[in-house]
Amino acid sequence: MEIKYSPKAFNDLKSFDKKLQAYFLKHIDKLEKMPPRRHMKHGLPCHVENVTRQARLIYSEKKEILIIIRCFSTHKEYEKWYHQYN
Repeated sequence: MEIKYSPKAFNDLKSFDKKLQAYFLKHIDKLEKMPPRRHMKHGLPCHVENVTRQARLIYSEKKEILIIIRCFSTHKEYEKWYHQYN
């Protein structure tokens, strides 16, 4: 499976410290091998993965391409992004 990053997701990952980046990359590798899990609500065509207790990874899967949409280091940032679609 091919992995692509949106510009925002790439910038998000670059802004994190090395330890948090490692957690995100580990989960991205895991997503390559396992199908998507938790689908987002409100008709959003993407999935969410908990990376740590606070960090979230938003992604979409189309054919054989995994698209990383956004990465959030805190749940508060994720909720702010998520609530703009309500």
